[in-house]
Amino acid sequence: MRIQRFLAEAGLGSRRACEDLVRQGRVMIGAEVAALGATVDPRRDKVTVDGERVRLPRVRIYLAMYKPRGVITTARDQRGRPTVYELLPKLPVRVNPVGRLDFNSEGLLLFTNDGLLAHALTHPSGAVEREYQVKIQGVVPEWAIEKVKRGVRLEDGLARATVCARVESGRVKTNTWLRVVVAEGRYREVRRMFGVLGFNVLKLKRVRFGPVLLGRMKPGEVRELVVAEVKALCECVGGQEGRGDGQ
Repeated sequence: MRIQRFLAEAGLGSRRACEDLVRQGRVMIGAEVAALGATVDPRRDKVTVDGERVRLPRVRIYLAMYKPRGVITTARDQRGRPTVYELLPKLPVRVNPVGRLDFNSEGLLLFTNDGLLAHALTHPSGAVEREYQVKIQGVVPEWAIEKVKRGVRLEDGLARATVCARVESGRVKTNTWLRVVVAEGRYREVRRMFGVLGFNVLKLKRVRFGPVLLGRMKPGEVRELVVAEVKALCECVGGQEGRGDGQ
């Protein structure tokens, strides 16, 4: 197994991030500094990063969380805000979030220690769908909905929704509820698309990530993914990244 794959499977980040660790000389195989592309035997070789031993996880963990608003998707926050890790149960190994939800957004957030699957799910080439319920201040006209579907120019390139549709309600329409589906995980993508068009997002809730649904989960709730969900996640990115050993 190549060293960068070993590090990715150990949950240290994407393949590219792991390659950077090797290039920076922070990875050792035994007593030697690892070279990019070096092979490692996980059963025999001692691998360290910054002096700390790295092992492949014996158990694969796959979790779903309903991230509440006002919680940050990071392990620590310099401003003392609550983090998603404070909501996780005690686990035998560290898990990492699959992508992010910003501080003021809520909904489905996946966690795993399966580094390769996490990378495949978040890489743009995977085109894994994320579905959101979005509340927009004021009435959103049809031209804006069509523009979001055709594409909105952001500072990091063109962004578009594969689906942008009204969610009708019987209430007085002082605001607009939309169902929005995107196939990328760019930073604050949905908020920025509507912001460019002059609209303010009041509420954003992710209700689906790929084949996994938020369902009836409540804010702060964490559950383990069932085998069928893990299998469906693997299949939506080619079926080769995740293994589901611990399911």
